[in-house]
Parts: sequence; C-alpha cells; structure tokens
Amino acid sequence: MTNPTAELAIRSARAAFNRAIAARTADAIGPILSRDCVMVTGTDSAIVSGRMAQVKLWRRMFAAPSPDLYVRTTDSVTVSPVEPIALETGTWQGSDSATGAVIASGVYTAKWREVQGQWVIEAETFVTLA
Repeated sequence: MTNPTAELAIRSARAAFNRAIAARTADAIGPILSRDCVMVTGTDSAIVSGRMAQVKLWRRMFAAPSPDLYVRTTDSVTVSPVEPIALETGTWQGSDSATGAVIASGVYTAKWREVQGQWVIEAETFVTLA
C-alpha cells in the first residue's frame, strides 16, 4: 500500500533540508529533525545524537570560509501501512562550495516519523562510496 501524501511530505522536507544546506541556514534544519534524532556519518561513522548537536555541527560547518555543501537525492520512500514511520533511501554528494568539486559521495537511508502531522527525521545513516 502506498501513501502518496506522506511520500510527498517527506520528499518536500528533504528538499527543504537541501535548501537549508545550500543557503547555509542551520536553524532551518532543526525543525526537520526529531528531538532525539541520530546521524551516522559516511566516512568515519561518527554518531551525532540529538537535534541540537546536529544543528551545532551544521553551524560550525557553515561558519567555515568555504564550507562543504551536501545534497541528498531521494530514490525511494517506503511508508509503513501500520505505523507513522517511513524509510527514505537515496544518494548523497558533498562538494567544495568554492570550486564545486565533488569531495565525496555515496548512499544513505533515513527513518522518518510523523509527529503531530509533521514528518521528521529520526535517524540517518550515510555510507561513503566515492
């Protein structure tokens, strides 16, 4: 069973996350994350726990003179028919904002949950492939 409304909401939230990265606005990322979200980074498998920890990480990255920029491209969204959760899979790419050169890329998964009518990220895992 598909849920096009949930899928559209998740894809829209992902697009908003990408726009926040491109605009270097860490505060716009916060509302897309659950309070206790977890991110596992792609290369060193560092674990970043909690919304505020992730927002702080993005603020530090955006404060650099030429911060790396990341884009996540959704390949699929699978919405659970029995719980208010979904799994997003896709590819990601990081590039140098000054030169546009790709610095790393790979695949990711993200677990989303609908909370009070809003889809938020509970967990993301990134894998560096190039």
